[in-house]
Amino acid sequence: MAAGMQRIAINSGGGYVPGLNAVVTGAVLAAHNLGWEIVGIRDGYDGLMVDDNAPDGGLINLSPQIVENLGGAGGSILGTAARNDPFRMRTINADNFVQEVDRSDELLQKIRTKKIDAVISIVGGSALTGAHALSVAFKLSRKGLRTVCIPKSVENDVAATALSFGFNSALGYTTETLEHIRTAARDVHRIAVVEVLGQQAGWLALQSGMAVCADVVLIPEIPYDLRKAAAKLREDEKAGRRPSLVVVAEGATPKTGDASPTDKSQNLQGHGLRKSLSPLSDPLFGEGARVIERSGLAAETVALQLQRLTDHATLPIVLGQMVRGGGPTAVDRQLGLGYGAGAVRALENDQTGVMVAFQPPDLKFVPLAETINKVRTVPASGEFVQIARALGISLGD
Repeated sequence: MAAGMQRIAINSGGGYVPGLNAVVTGAVLAAHNLGWEIVGIRDGYDGLMVDDNAPDGGLINLSPQIVENLGGAGGSILGTAARNDPFRMRTINADNFVQEVDRSDELLQKIRTKKIDAVISIVGGSALTGAHALSVAFKLSRKGLRTVCIPKSVENDVAATALSFGFNSALGYTTETLEHIRTAARDVHRIAVVEVLGQQAGWLALQSGMAVCADVVLIPEIPYDLRKAAAKLREDEKAGRRPSLVVVAEGATPKTGDASPTDKSQNLQGHGLRKSLSPLSDPLFGEGARVIERSGLAAETVALQLQRLTDHATLPIVLGQMVRGGGPTAVDRQLGLGYGAGAVRALENDQTGVMVAFQPPDLKFVPLAETINKVRTVPASGEFVQIARALGISLGD
């Protein structure tokens, strides 16, 4: 049993995923059964660091009565924070310039002042904002904060766990939407090219594409040749089938590595501007501010090239962040409750600096050092890829 543990906190860093309240509910109920007090930190760590006038000092008192009806609800009682890093907080200096300052010691002092003994953080893994939240949790644990992390990702790309919280809900919504799109595209004799989330991992594109028997699925792990994909579409048409759906992950790339034929992708696909920015600075300050916008590039590029190769009208569509909305599926509700309770169990066993990982059939506790800067990608010769090929789905290779 963890010595002296009386009050713990829970927060959520990075982007929103469906059903975050289920994780909170699991943690609150498990903490209550141990006689521990639990509070929520608003908006990641922003409740303690940014808004000095936040209600209740940036904390939310949590109890079984407060969370009893939250498990299946959408939204988040805690809020999330994707931008502020306590190790690199932006401030205006005496010369009226923006500079980044390490305020992590100030944050740790505030946590001690609030009599918080440990923090459970719901974090992502590899996408920009998610990796930032995981990195913050790791560095705070290295500075002495008792920390347990819970993996969330609609892309299922967090290393060390077989299933990230939020993925099943996003998969269900994506699959349902793809089915509607495929039916409509077939009726109007077009090929819908649908872009889904997946910068570095193609789980969402592959599994949703398999579920609706898409004609083509393009993922980051397998560089594509659209001439081969187009040949497959023509073969299907000759066999009496009407091709209508191509699913492409936003991070899918061609084998040749050539830039996209559109001006927009020629400007951005090389990532030169992206690399020149600090991780949290999408907009540049001052006049002429620019925002890096990748959404839609993959769909636009693939749709244009397929239209040229097949002489079929194509329809580029972007699902993007829409799949993060709505309530959780039954799988995510159970997983969220399990992750929340598992994080409390880790603290009860005096474990810190770990992530709760679902490794069927068990929940295990993996050191955060084993999850940093790693991505759970689709094995190019794995079972899901083999099943997709068996179903007659072209992967562009």
